[in-house]
Amino acid sequence: MPSKKALVRRPSPRLAEGLVTHIERAEVDVDLAVEQWEAYGEALRAHGWETIEVDPADDCPDSVFVEDTVVMYKNVALIARPGAASRRDETAGIEEAVAALGCSVNWVWEPGTLEGGDVLKVGGTVFAGRGGRTNAAGVQQLRAAFEPLGARVVSVPVSKVLHLKSAVTALPDGTVVGHIPRMDAPSLFGRFLPVPEEAGAHVVLLGGDKLLMAASAPKTAELYSDLGYEPVVVDISEFEKLEGCVTCLSVRLRELYA
Repeated sequence: MPSKKALVRRPSPRLAEGLVTHIERAEVDVDLAVEQWEAYGEALRAHGWETIEVDPADDCPDSVFVEDTVVMYKNVALIARPGAASRRDETAGIEEAVAALGCSVNWVWEPGTLEGGDVLKVGGTVFAGRGGRTNAAGVQQLRAAFEPLGARVVSVPVSKVLHLKSAVTALPDGTVVGHIPRMDAPSLFGRFLPVPEEAGAHVVLLGGDKLLMAASAPKTAELYSDLGYEPVVVDISEFEKLEGCVTCLSVRLRELYA
């Protein structure tokens, strides 16, 4: 059995009703989105990941963005309390899934709000985006859950994008990559590499030098290739219309099983 597990959730039939905040609404082809979601899962499995489907939440249009519902650190799962009230029913299924995997389960409580897309882990540092969907109380509860485990939590302002990880992620060597026009405070990150396309700032570490990334960032894929990485490209155009990216379509659990 693969040592790396990824939680995923099938798109809701109501996907096209999903929230948009920083972009104009565009028509979403739900059938194409399902095809793209299946190809995304295939890409994970082709690189040694076991995908585990969380129970569908068909009445929740944004439920495919499963990363927003939980934050993992070591064996602890912090169940989110989404800043968008319409997304709060999404968390029940993820709570059941992580408990079944043997995780220790904690929760974010009112008045805190926190969404997983606002949390970027780089080694022992946990960057927490504070902005539209995650508030100061949510960051405080994240700190209370993870700092006893050895994490260092750094609060980062977010105002130009939906989530912190809409603007930045990190390469295997810990270098943070981001698209500067969409960032509030690039100086908060130690090793930082600017990328030429917004979608290029989103990478999922598949293992080794392989990076899962969107087909909409060809210049950034070339940059990563020049740095010695191997981009694995997937088309997620329908999810990008809802401010989605490659990171938010799964919850990776490598730390539990590696």
